[in-house]
Amino acid sequence: MNTDKDFSPLTPNIVRALNDKLYEKRKVAALEIEKLVREFVAQNNSTQIRHVIQILASEFALSQHPHSRKGGLIGLAACSIALGKDSGLYLKELIEPVLTCFNDSDSRLRYYACEALYNIVKVARGAVLPHFNLLFDGLSKLAADPDPNVKSGSELLDRLLKDIVTESNTFDLVAFVPLLRERIYSNNQYARQFIISWIHVLESVPDINLLEYLPEILDGLFQILGDNSKEIRRTCEVVLGEFLKEIKKAPSSVKFAEMANILVIHCQVPDEAKLTNDLIQLTAMTWMREFIQLAGRVMLPYSSGILTAVLPCLSYDDRKKNTKEAASACNNSLMKLVTPEDDEDKEEEMSGSAGSPSTGEGQPKVEEDCNDMLNASQESVGLSNISFFTPASADRPQVTLDLDSIVQVLGRHLHDSSTGMMTRITVLKWLYHLYIKTPRKMFRHTDSLFPILLKTLSDESDEVILKDLEVLAEIASSPAGQTDQPSSCDHMDNKLVLKVPAGPKTGQQPSTGTKAADSSPSTPSMNSYFYKFMINLLKRFSLERKLLENRGAFIIRQLCLLLHAENIFHSMADILLKEEDLKFASTMVQTLNTILLTSAELFQLRNQLKDLHTQESCALFCCLYRSWCHNPVATVSLCFLTQNYKHAYDLIQKFGNLEVTVDFLIEVDKLVQLIESPIFTYLRLQLLDVENNPYLIKALYGLLMLLPQSQAFQLLSHRLKCVPNPELMRTVDESKHMDSKKQATCKRASPSHMDYSELLQHFDRVQSKHLEVRHQRSGRAPDPHDRKLM
Repeated sequence: MNTDKDFSPLTPNIVRALNDKLYEKRKVAALEIEKLVREFVAQNNSTQIRHVIQILASEFALSQHPHSRKGGLIGLAACSIALGKDSGLYLKELIEPVLTCFNDSDSRLRYYACEALYNIVKVARGAVLPHFNLLFDGLSKLAADPDPNVKSGSELLDRLLKDIVTESNTFDLVAFVPLLRERIYSNNQYARQFIISWIHVLESVPDINLLEYLPEILDGLFQILGDNSKEIRRTCEVVLGEFLKEIKKAPSSVKFAEMANILVIHCQVPDEAKLTNDLIQLTAMTWMREFIQLAGRVMLPYSSGILTAVLPCLSYDDRKKNTKEAASACNNSLMKLVTPEDDEDKEEEMSGSAGSPSTGEGQPKVEEDCNDMLNASQESVGLSNISFFTPASADRPQVTLDLDSIVQVLGRHLHDSSTGMMTRITVLKWLYHLYIKTPRKMFRHTDSLFPILLKTLSDESDEVILKDLEVLAEIASSPAGQTDQPSSCDHMDNKLVLKVPAGPKTGQQPSTGTKAADSSPSTPSMNSYFYKFMINLLKRFSLERKLLENRGAFIIRQLCLLLHAENIFHSMADILLKEEDLKFASTMVQTLNTILLTSAELFQLRNQLKDLHTQESCALFCCLYRSWCHNPVATVSLCFLTQNYKHAYDLIQKFGNLEVTVDFLIEVDKLVQLIESPIFTYLRLQLLDVENNPYLIKALYGLLMLLPQSQAFQLLSHRLKCVPNPELMRTVDESKHMDSKKQATCKRASPSHMDYSELLQHFDRVQSKHLEVRHQRSGRAPDPHDRKLM
């Protein structure tokens, strides 16, 4: 430094001492400067005061010489001490050169700068608050300083500044938040410690409402929560906990919507999750749970994002039990927010008339080719990646449910084979809930969901299949799915031309006297999707024989509980009647027959068929019979069930012309076992009335003659040996006997309007087709004699 330069009012001795390398001499110079400035203060000579500060700043503190910079710093601190309460008038000039020295490469100089600023702030107290951002910015840099002495000095200054802010009621939070939002994303551990400590302090000051600006810093807080330092994580947890307490106390003033997406992001954990990520996820999920409960329908526009975050957590194991429980609570609370009012189209209500909706409104919107919809083997529905975090109703004053995004999220999780079981169950619960609460809008998505729901029937979990069937049953029976005109999909298959009658609302029973000509067998309580469901279900059974073998009976029994059993059997029989794969048709009939004869769920239907007293029961029998003809033994068992014993005997007479295979004999064996089961108790009791049931005995003897000398043969033979002599059974007088015989004859004559000869001819035609197919497979020409089974 040029010592010949004029530094007045500083004396040459002061200038020389300020430039000295010894701290003691610089300290003496500082005392002289303090004395000099006090004199100027006494004289109220602000011009000279500013001149002294300007010289110390530009010529010393900002000098290129390190000792000069040290002298300038101690000199500026001396000026501040001398100014006392008046230092607030010169703070800008005092603080800025000191803060510049915070960036010096010399750690000793940074320490002296920190010491100087401490003295300046200590004197000025609350007057420094207008310059708080500058001070905070400088301190945030020193907090990460590698030198321990500098860091220690900055901590002293930091505590002093916090005391000043805590005592003051003039802190400018609005000006500070942008800086806080910027610095909160620092990755430096010490900087994070500095930031979180300041947020903790500001949050504890009653006059500072940091909650209003929480959306600005919430994301950064979750970033800090993932720090490797246990101490920093603990402090951050405390801070977030305090914020959550404030939110619960005053939910009306909280900006829930602005923070919803932040929570959605942090509720999701990447695959390479660490322990800290688990903490972030648990905390975010806890916040989400509280937000949904406190904000209610305000959170609905973010439902798709929330579900994206919540659904995977539901399949966590006990290692993440707390996160799983919080996610479950979020899911349940969110589901409750969806109400029937979400099925109303707000735009249509505003623009449309007060009358009924326009034609076609509420009908399913076909989004894909009908072949794709009906193809049960379709593995994908082309669900595209969507932005889950943008509410579609952001520009609307009224909260609306973004159903399109929700359905895409649910479909994506259900389609993904890696999705956990509990997640899949929850997805299906959501779909069922949406079909109940918002059926009109949901049916616009049914064509895209249909293949996924059918594919889910192959799931390994019975519970998943049960929920899946509930959804499919709701689709098949909901009035919202009814279409007045058959869709083009109904005519895509040459084998099936469906005309589904329009039906009444769910809960109404079909009229027993109504008979719609040229309609599908689905009753009016079912909609157009019911028959499509039956078609696709049978196609899936045809393509996945293991599904039919392992789960077929389970699926059909559950459907009989969810939908009317008569509807299920009537429609399947109608579809199988036109089935070209005869082997599958025979297997399917065998499965349906076993279910009909053995399942408790079919008790009512069995009773309906047992006595063919009504036209409807006779029509049902004829419908089942025509399809049951694909399987001769099943046809006989149906005749036994319906007490058509003469017809059963006529059928068994034709078995001599059939190709008797091992599988055929196994089926006869099973039928014998069934005859001995409780289902056919009434049949065994009828063996006591020999005179009125001669064809029952003949039919059973016919089965006996078909069987080889096996266990089933012995079983049936022993049973027939127990049939009593008719003469021994006449324990009443002849007149009573004739009356009972007449009553039995009348009872059997009730279904006389049925053409049994036509049924036998139909049986012959079906079996001829089966014979031709077997010959074609074996490469052998059919015997002309085999073609005639009469």
